[in-house]
Amino acid sequence: MSAAKLFDMTGQVALVTGASSGLGVRFAQVLAEAGAAVALVARRDDRLEAVRADIEKAGGRAVAIAADVTDRGAMTRAFDAAAQAFGTVTVLVNNAGVVASRRAVEVSEEEWRRVIGTNLDGVFFAAQEAARRMLAAGRGGAIVNIASILGLSVAKGVAPYAVAKAGVIQLTRAMALELASKGIRVNAIAPGWIVTDLNRDYLASEAGAAIRRAIPAGRFGEASDLDGALLLLASDAGRFITGETIVVDGGQVVAMRG
Repeated sequence: MSAAKLFDMTGQVALVTGASSGLGVRFAQVLAEAGAAVALVARRDDRLEAVRADIEKAGGRAVAIAADVTDRGAMTRAFDAAAQAFGTVTVLVNNAGVVASRRAVEVSEEEWRRVIGTNLDGVFFAAQEAARRMLAAGRGGAIVNIASILGLSVAKGVAPYAVAKAGVIQLTRAMALELASKGIRVNAIAPGWIVTDLNRDYLASEAGAAIRRAIPAGRFGEASDLDGALLLLASDAGRFITGETIVVDGGQVVAMRG
């Protein structure tokens, strides 16, 4: 197989959670451009429809499915809808996430459960559902969990998020170990500071400038900086990689560890 063909996703069915905005949109677009049929999953169906329309306008195939990753029944139906549209999901990108920004002593039980429920429970149950279907289909597949450098390091004011992302990294390893013999690869991407619509104004502030100075590459990441890691882990190019977390942060974690 040629090097170019290794990244060809033709014939694959990808399901991307959190696909209505931010990195999820980019992930879905990249997979569609590589040839995969993409099931777009998020709570906001109006935004999903806009993403679907853009993908199809560019020549790709996509279906919009409204579902909340914290609702197991809704996610089961989402996988059913994806299978009905394109066939068994062979690539899962676990991207949906939320954050609560406050000191640990101020975090309410509701906030804690909301962040852990979305960022860790939701990731596990989606990965579990995907793996069960891949096993039943007998054709293997790839699960890509979106973690964070905060799962490897820590900062003030994000305790629930950091705990959840650390859990995602350990979950990735545990599931990879159990599923490797069945041809199912489980890996993670740990992005650093990536500019999105949600954080653009903050990163342009004085606080953002201080963060940027701590990044050895001297800049914040763009969504496109994650394209290579995503395609590597989702395609045949990464067929012998499992249980790994690829850090994409411009060297920030290395600098923090010294």
